[in-house]
Amino acid sequence: MEIKSIVLQTNSLIEMKNFYINTLGFSLINEDKNSFRMAVGTGEIEFTTKEVEDDPYYHFAFNIPANKFYEAKSWVKERVSLLVEDGVDEADFAHLPAHALYFYDPSGNIVEFISRYEIAKDSIESFSAKSILNISEIGLIVEDTISVSEKLNEVGLTERDNDPISRKSLNFMGERKNGIFIILAQSGRRWLFSNKRSAIFPLEITLINNNKIIITSDNEFKIYRDEYKGGLFSKT
Repeated sequence: MEIKSIVLQTNSLIEMKNFYINTLGFSLINEDKNSFRMAVGTGEIEFTTKEVEDDPYYHFAFNIPANKFYEAKSWVKERVSLLVEDGVDEADFAHLPAHALYFYDPSGNIVEFISRYEIAKDSIESFSAKSILNISEIGLIVEDTISVSEKLNEVGLTERDNDPISRKSLNFMGERKNGIFIILAQSGRRWLFSNKRSAIFPLEITLINNNKIIITSDNEFKIYRDEYKGGLFSKT
């Protein structure tokens, strides 16, 4: 599985564009008065004000080269404050193995850079936004993880290492070998390195095979299967 693109809502479009394009240096693909889209390694992220309500926020992560974590950490700290948990500003995931750092963007999204040492390639270039490899993770928050996981299974998305799906914990849907996951969870779980709890907000995830995973403005979960002409939607 690879994440081709994600579409997320924001109430701070101008601030978000300035942050990602001007401060961090991501490449702008296109924009209009309601949205902008940027390149994130092999993927794309679009932020939109269309139908936005409340103050939506999300968790997403980017894979970075295996040998660039500490260079990336210094680079990020020059531009934004890192989030801290238990007195430290990085996570050591020895079981993966990987290191990660976290920060907020102007919409309050919890953004993660992660070096997965068994997966991510090395780089000889100085770190910049162009060093990012791909979209590593996107949080998918739903009312019932069990029923949604069954729908995801139908399009080939299974729990990492075939672990059982939990209603209380994070469920990493995808394969460990490529380090790209949809994080399936229910509302109310605190995001690591954050004081924010998972909540349901509209989004659209397009996979490399053009299947789409959608949370609508009415909090409905839908899947669009590209192999069916005209589209097929599954709901929970």
